[in-house]
Amino acid sequence: MSEARWLTDAEQRVWRDFSAAVDMLRAHLDAQLQRDAGMPATYYRVLVALSEAPGRVLRMSDLALATRSSRSRLSHAVARMEASGWIRRESCPTDKRGAFAHLTDAGMAAIEAAAPGHVEAVRASLFDPLTPAQVEQLGEISAALLERLRPACAEAAEHEDGEQREPGERLAAGQE
Repeated sequence: MSEARWLTDAEQRVWRDFSAAVDMLRAHLDAQLQRDAGMPATYYRVLVALSEAPGRVLRMSDLALATRSSRSRLSHAVARMEASGWIRRESCPTDKRGAFAHLTDAGMAAIEAAAPGHVEAVRASLFDPLTPAQVEQLGEISAALLERLRPACAEAAEHEDGEQREPGERLAAGQE
């Protein structure tokens, strides 16, 4: 085993600040959605993915990929959203194991009501504190990190559920 490549003091500060900022941003945005829209961020991501899909329909496996959720976690969330009338599930006629998630009109209304406050919270928390140059740098940094992480995450996801995933598809939160 090779020796650990320890972080320098400067790298350690950057890592800790970055990690804290991501955690705080996620917690802030999750709290805003819960407070203002009465939904957790997981539901919001599901509603967004369905609202952007052709016909507002996605196969459950594709929805899991789009929301970076495990299939079991997504199934649980969709069941709750079904009970709220936001989503309707339908069996796949050609694959007994498959199912489709349909965004209902009530679900579309929920995302339309939640989006303005959420977008404002994202803008105020992430973009307003940054200069235009920093926003561009953040985009470049994010792209570089995604490019590095996609292959490893796709491989880990393949082991998670036994299926091949496309590069860039993540494991569910907490399984990274």
